[in-house]
Amino acid sequence: MGREPSWTEPCLSWLCCQCLTWAFENCAEAAFCIHNRTAWMPSLFLQGLPRAIRVVLVFCNSPTMIVMVGLPARGKTYISKKLTRYLNWIGVPTKMFNVGQYRREAVKIYKNFEFFKPDNEEAMKIRKACATAALKDVAAYFSKEQGQVAVFDATNTTRERRAIILSYAKERGYKVFFVESICDDPEIIAENIKQVKFGSPDYVDRDIDEALEDFSRRIECYRASYMPMDDEEDRKLSYIKIFDVGSRYLVNRVQDHIQSRIVYYLMNIHVTPRSIYLSRHGESELNLLGRIGGDSGLSPRGQKYANALATFIRGQNIRELKVWTSHMKRTIQTAEALGVQYEQWKALNEIDAGVCEELTYEEIQENFPEEFALRDQDKYRYRYPKGESYEDLVHRLEPVIMELERQENVLVVCHQAIFRCLLAYFLDKPADELPYLRCPLHTVLKLTPVAYGCKVESFFLNIEAVNTHRERPVNVDINRNPEEALLTVPEHV
Repeated sequence: MGREPSWTEPCLSWLCCQCLTWAFENCAEAAFCIHNRTAWMPSLFLQGLPRAIRVVLVFCNSPTMIVMVGLPARGKTYISKKLTRYLNWIGVPTKMFNVGQYRREAVKIYKNFEFFKPDNEEAMKIRKACATAALKDVAAYFSKEQGQVAVFDATNTTRERRAIILSYAKERGYKVFFVESICDDPEIIAENIKQVKFGSPDYVDRDIDEALEDFSRRIECYRASYMPMDDEEDRKLSYIKIFDVGSRYLVNRVQDHIQSRIVYYLMNIHVTPRSIYLSRHGESELNLLGRIGGDSGLSPRGQKYANALATFIRGQNIRELKVWTSHMKRTIQTAEALGVQYEQWKALNEIDAGVCEELTYEEIQENFPEEFALRDQDKYRYRYPKGESYEDLVHRLEPVIMELERQENVLVVCHQAIFRCLLAYFLDKPADELPYLRCPLHTVLKLTPVAYGCKVESFFLNIEAVNTHRERPVNVDINRNPEEALLTVPEHV
């Protein structure tokens, strides 16, 4: 039996390695978790370990619960959905648990605000049971689905409820980060009620004025017992307070990289009405030859599209439009037809195909058949030799996403792989679907963020172009013959 480490606080250096080594040698469950790169364990395993090991295992890589706090109509579900979408997009498995949905399943017919009165004992039992059920599902998500972040979307307006969540999380070795949305602006609250709550299942087929009155009284039921996060009493907790949908922030005790990214993201999003226009460049000379990558200019049809795009954008009457391109000729030539200033982003450059740059798919199959098959097996994670993968693009594009969230109206003139990554973010598409999203040439997508998602409008500008989309192949075996490898329509990337 090795010597038990005699420290009491989490460490980030050689001592951490000593503690994990001790755990590996002396505890079978810890050895299993460390071997499988899982640096947290359910409470049953944790209880059998010395405190030092418990602390370091929890500290290193334990799952995180993001716990929403705030009165109704303060944008909690909007924030929850956006955070979930963003974290999944950057590769952090995340799931949202909306306690309101549990309540609707438990009580099929919503009558009125009296259900939310603090003195309604029967309703309080139901609400507590729903919160407990959601917490159990969070635990199952972490233990059975290997999730890393759970967003617990509820009002959580009382200290008692937050204490229950903290105790539940602590027993299981989860980190907790509170996100409190505070808003006293009556115009913002009224707009939020109008956009979100009138579409709620609670108010289907209800008169608008009646629904507004009922929901306003529901808010008052919560207000009576609401205790905001306190800067003194809660100073040991990790949290961010968001005031009036982003006019001011207060951040306390950020614990790790994930929480840092959450804070950074939340400080960049806004709710100002706007639209994002996505367009690929006009058809290029290499598109006509079926060659991928490169830095060719526009074909004659591509130039026609650039002019048509300029006409289309002028017809949209967009206020203070910003135009972004990559550093590549074909996007710059497309944007120049607009006759306005544009900003070049190297991050928007097309995926680097490495040794396969400017080859056709037939040539890739002939010269690199194994690479071609490996790409078809996992197109999202496959990296071209001396080049990039779609997964690399997502990381490269994160600053672009942050800036898109900060801006209002933007036109992004980009490339097929870039278009797919941006579209996957806004439409919440999983990684395995991302590389196969259809993004045809000479088509503009208009994305308008709405309450809990994104409205999509597609505009084909009536200029013909080659089809660069390649469907998901059926046979991805390394030993397939060339005919099987090339059954699908060639794509641009």
